[in-house]
Parts: sequence; structure tokens; C-alpha cells
Amino acid sequence: ARGMTVRLPEVGRCAGVEDLIECLRDGGEPSDRKAGVRRRCQDCGVQPRISLVTLGYRDVDTARRFYEALGWTGVSPDGEVVFVQAGPIVVALWDRSKAAADSTVVDLGGWGGVTLAHNVGSPDEVETVLAEARAAGASIGRRGAPTAWGGYSGIFIDPGGHPWEIAYNPAWKLDADGTISLP
Repeated sequence: ARGMTVRLPEVGRCAGVEDLIECLRDGGEPSDRKAGVRRRCQDCGVQPRISLVTLGYRDVDTARRFYEALGWTGVSPDGEVVFVQAGPIVVALWDRSKAAADSTVVDLGGWGGVTLAHNVGSPDEVETVLAEARAAGASIGRRGAPTAWGGYSGIFIDPGGHPWEIAYNPAWKLDADGTISLP
């Protein structure tokens, strides 16, 4: 209704039309039954975030030394997988064949269609990170250069063959902690 403000319970995106109608019927206040709906709906959707990225390597020790040379330190609870805190997510370095088996995919040995990205605050920072990666053992796939989208980026390939785009995008807000915000 026009001019009427209805406070909806925090039921998540999974709440159906029936839940919305009941909420409106209840005057916009969550009922006891809504508590169950709230829990159920919070559990059923995929939130727009990534918690962990696993990178598979034929030689996990080489991968660990590479990332340590970049200043990324990790922990290995079992001597098999290395977990590195990377801002709000965790990067796992694991045996490539074990990662493939765990992910129920066949490892054909080629690129898996994923490029990781690390955004920085300027073209100079792109060059600095590429130089640090090269010094740590990466190969440079593409030198830093202006992009068609108005930024500046380059690519390094880590020892396991994973490409990393190092990018400066002037249209995106980059916080001090590395968080990016879309315009």
C-alpha cells in the first residue's frame, strides 16, 4: 500500500511469496514461525562471496616457497596442504591430483579457465608486484601495460601454472586492506 512502511524479517533471498504475504499479514513483524523460516532461508542460498580458493600444484613445497618469497605465510596442519590467509579469504596450496580427486574432476593438465587477480593502487604498484613475482620464481605472461578498459595490468604465472593478473583499475575503489568496491 502507498505510504505504508513494512519491516520485513531478515529471511534471506530464499523467502517465498507465501512468507512475504504472512509477514505483511502479521503487520511486518516476524512471528515465532518466522524464526524457523529465517534459519531455513539463511542456509539455502549462496551468498555472493568466496571463502577459499584451492590451487593445485605438482610440487606443493615449491608453491609454498614461491608464496613465502612474496611475503605470504601459511600454515600446514597436516604437512600436505598449506593454508594462506589472503585478506578475507583463504588460499589453499594442495597437491594437484588430490585436489582434482576431491573436486570430482579429471585433471587434463591444462589451464582450468580461472585467472586470479590482485588489484593495486597504481600502475607503479603493478610493476612492483610483477617484479617481486618474477624475483620469487614466476614467469611473466604479459608485461604491465595500459588496458582497453582504462586501467593498467600485467600477468604473472606462478610455479604451478596459475595466472595472476596484477591490475590497477581507476574506476574501482581500493581500500587500504585490499578490498575492492564496484562502482
